[in-house]
Amino acid sequence: MTTKTRTLTHIGIVDAALLTAACLIPAASHLLAFPLYMLNPMLALLLAAIVLGRDWRNALVMAVLLPAISFLFTGMPTASKMVCMMAEYAVVASIFGLLQRKWSALPAVLVAILAGKVAYYALKAVIIAPSVLVSTEWTIQLIAVMLWAGLFALLYKKI
Repeated sequence: MTTKTRTLTHIGIVDAALLTAACLIPAASHLLAFPLYMLNPMLALLLAAIVLGRDWRNALVMAVLLPAISFLFTGMPTASKMVCMMAEYAVVASIFGLLQRKWSALPAVLVAILAGKVAYYALKAVIIAPSVLVSTEWTIQLIAVMLWAGLFALLYKKI
């Protein structure tokens, strides 16, 4: 087996595991009786795709597939939020892909996530309605972003 084949096999296994996890998030939320969406777990899955796959182009594909597969199999997120999430995660993967060549992991991922949030809320304002723009408190979102970005930066260096 060639190195390229092993790499593609590795990425395929990682992607399959992450897509499965995306489908389990709504079930876990119901089982735990805790709104997991507030912690932005799909963002964590996208960041895991970047860390484990080391290919931002694959992460870009996963940015679209994670919300789409979850929607198709579980009905969550809703169709309109799915579109917003796809845009957000595509921005995160693209911006990180561009910045990671010149910046260290933490500032690159923070800028990428913040740019993704801007894209998400801009699109949400257009598609859904400005009256329900923010459903999760900003402080909770900031904590989640800092948690995922910090964990990402630590793992990105080590793996």
